[in-house]
Amino acid sequence: MAVGLKTSTIELLKRFNRAFPEFYDQFVSSDIQLQNLRLAYQLYKTQKAVIEIRPEGSRSALHFAYRNQSFILSDIFGVLAAYGLTIHNLSLYGQIYAPMLVFIKLVVSRGGKALSDKTADHVRRAVREALAGRFEVEEMLSVEFNLDAALEQVETEFYVDPVFHLPALLIEADNQAGLFYKVMYTIWQEDLLVVNANLLVWRGRTRLILYLLGPNESLIPEYLGQKIAEGVRHRLLGQSL
Repeated sequence: MAVGLKTSTIELLKRFNRAFPEFYDQFVSSDIQLQNLRLAYQLYKTQKAVIEIRPEGSRSALHFAYRNQSFILSDIFGVLAAYGLTIHNLSLYGQIYAPMLVFIKLVVSRGGKALSDKTADHVRRAVREALAGRFEVEEMLSVEFNLDAALEQVETEFYVDPVFHLPALLIEADNQAGLFYKVMYTIWQEDLLVVNANLLVWRGRTRLILYLLGPNESLIPEYLGQKIAEGVRHRLLGQSL
């Protein structure tokens, strides 16, 4: 817990953290915990998705907070792909108990540089419109990408993480245009809720570990997880189920 906080803030933070998985307190820094609390308060006051984009060195950081739903990542990554943004890092922390909020930080760039104020404003507006169902992500993406094209060299694996005690889906694929959107669209099709994520891009391969809840925010038993992993792999490879 951060040093120098008021007792009331510490108590509020402890109550807030109880909605997250058990590892959240232990593995997530105090600064991030406080930032997520601030975003949650902003969401509570406005009752609208919090979408902030600000420079972070030579790149931009997109902060997002909203009620977690399976389509959210598909919408966000679809907008980023539509605007030609490169994703360098992903942090995602989702609650597993009410109010089931999700907090996302994406480090992005465009043409190797931080987003201009104009582009950042367009991206913010597009994400908000997509969440409201007024921005047809798939229609815009189809102009730039062949959304029916299969990914290449896809591997998937399901397991229950022994540290986090959550179902996890590992997805690894060759880097290519629209990769993140296609992965997140597939997760939406499977009606899965992502509550934590790790990203590694290395030597032309992208490796994603997604910690999940199943339909109706339920835990995923091993036998079903194996079926989900195989189903996700077939979808991404463009194979019929």
